[in-house]
Amino acid sequence: MQKHILLIGFVFMMASTLQVNAPKAQDAKQDSTYRKFFVGSTLLLLGNFDKTNNPGYVQLNAGYRITPKDVVQFRFKRSIYAWPLGIPFGPSFDAPGLNYPGHARILAPQIGYQRFWWKGVYTSIYALNAFEKYLDENNKKIGNGYTLYLDTYLGYQFTFFKNRFFFEPAIGISYWPVRTNVPASFKAVEQKWPNYFIQPGLDFGFKF
Repeated sequence: MQKHILLIGFVFMMASTLQVNAPKAQDAKQDSTYRKFFVGSTLLLLGNFDKTNNPGYVQLNAGYRITPKDVVQFRFKRSIYAWPLGIPFGPSFDAPGLNYPGHARILAPQIGYQRFWWKGVYTSIYALNAFEKYLDENNKKIGNGYTLYLDTYLGYQFTFFKNRFFFEPAIGISYWPVRTNVPASFKAVEQKWPNYFIQPGLDFGFKF
């Protein structure tokens, strides 16, 4: 009788073990389809074809998928801008008389976290450190500054070619709580506008 009880107990133990291990095996298989690393950029680079106001924009993205739903990402951005940061897209954007008396050049490393909630739906948050050089209308340097941007996005990731390539259209808001050493002539122009900006996200990339 004791042998039968031990045998039944052993069977139940093995069944329980299989039930616990089965999802893990499935998760491992699922993880293998997500491809842990990726590199990419953004379709906003197409703005560099604007001959009137070329931003000289550069963006490089690199990331690592910790789990199927959690991603850490590093970005590097470089650009030139001559308009107040808070001007929304529309008639006022880059309108005559509203631009800076000169321009700024930025180098900006950025780190962020991306969370997938359902299928390709995701939210993300990034901290961008912008190191800025200000130049006047004669292209003479008039100062250096720093701005901390906090960017949040809501978007959807489309994947192609067996999850090798992806495209992420999104809507985001950029907010800068810290902005230092802005020249007085630049500050006089930008104080008319808020310290946030609603913007699109158009990232793309390659997974490996």
